Amino acid sequence: MTLKTYTQEFGYNFRLAYPIIIGMLGHTLVGIVDNAMVGQLGPIELAAVSLGNSFVFIAMSLGIGFSTAITPIVAEADGENSIEKGRNAFHNGLFLCTLLGVILFLLIFFAKPLITLMGQPEEVVNLAKPYLDIVAFSLIPLIMFQAYKQFADGKSETKYSMWATILGNIINIIINYFLIFGIGIFPKMGIVGAAIGTIVSRIVMLAFMHYMMVKKPKFHPYFKKFSWAEIQKSTIQKIVNLGTPSALQMFFEVGLFTGAVWLSGMIGTTSQAANQIALSLASLTFMFAMGLSVAAMIRVGNQKGLRDYKKLRIVAFSIFLLAILLEVVFASIFILFHQILPLPFLNLEQSVHLQENLEVVAIASQLLLVASLFQISDGLQVVVLGALRGIQDVKIPMYITFVAYWIIGFPISIFLGLYTPLKAMGVWIGLLAGLTAAAVFLFYRFNKITKKLIIDNQ
Repeated sequence: MTLKTYTQEFGYNFRLAYPIIIGMLGHTLVGIVDNAMVGQLGPIELAAVSLGNSFVFIAMSLGIGFSTAITPIVAEADGENSIEKGRNAFHNGLFLCTLLGVILFLLIFFAKPLITLMGQPEEVVNLAKPYLDIVAFSLIPLIMFQAYKQFADGKSETKYSMWATILGNIINIIINYFLIFGIGIFPKMGIVGAAIGTIVSRIVMLAFMHYMMVKKPKFHPYFKKFSWAEIQKSTIQKIVNLGTPSALQMFFEVGLFTGAVWLSGMIGTTSQAANQIALSLASLTFMFAMGLSVAAMIRVGNQKGLRDYKKLRIVAFSIFLLAILLEVVFASIFILFHQILPLPFLNLEQSVHLQENLEVVAIASQLLLVASLFQISDGLQVVVLGALRGIQDVKIPMYITFVAYWIIGFPISIFLGLYTPLKAMGVWIGLLAGLTAAAVFLFYRFNKITKKLIIDNQ
């Protein structure tokens, strides 16, 4: 194999991935827009949004992670040219995602009192509670949307979710502008206005996705026979068997970053606000790798259906290489502009919070230097996870991510963040350690399995 063997796949990989990337960026931009606009109110409001979202992101990780089980099943069915298998995956997956969305909303609603027991600043907690109620309810339409998205992705139709999230972001920005600041006849609702923008945008995304798919003839066979009779125990079991470990994989990673939010809150309000800024920017670049991860899942799933395991490895390694190259670019941007990138999130002309805001910028700049280092690790681990999901290997990767993030990464974050002068920067060094460990272990796993598949099928 030469380097060209892998680079000649870049064009197809990117054409498949870029709508997914834009869609993923859309999800992240909802949070970034909220942070940037709420940050104009002050660091306490920004910290409150960060705290509220930390609960929602944990639940969201379970829902989105679970929904990814639909894609490799549909991609494999597409490789086999089986409409029946793809329709079963869609119907049963949508049912499970709807049920999971309701359950996750109820869990957050009834777990809300825990927010007062986490050692967070009292003024931050009081602001976060009403915001959390509304954003938690938005999980129901969001996870239903994910079922549509993952099915369409499995059919290599990745543009619908892209347009849905672009539309959702436009609506979110408009509602935020009028309700956060109280423009014209609209009341000034602060961070509650941001929460309303989020829930409305997610309902619109779901409605748009359904409308676009129903009107396309290619999808007509998959919308037939929508009834309880289509809910099959065998398909439910397959999705659950794939989706549960995938959900836990994402939960372990998001939980690590959520733990960083809580640790930063224990250090202080400015550290928590700075953590949210750096996390927003790191999440933005991470979405490129997430898009490539879904592309890996789709293409590897297709090759699995075709039983062409040599091509499977070429496709996967080409995506790994593309991800690494992109993340090197983002790492360079973070290093070069680490002092500039946090500025749009805060109002430095607001004299009452000027000293606090300057401290937030200084801390966030340091965190971005650490983030530049884990760009490559984070990008590699998520694309390898996508490839492993494509071959429907999810259980061992679940254990790998648990060890990497919670046995290696989080203890380092606790020690360096709470017991050394590094503080918030120490928390992020722990994140770097966990992500690097995950990248190494997951790559070893994929390399070993795919070599064995080739040998066993010769």
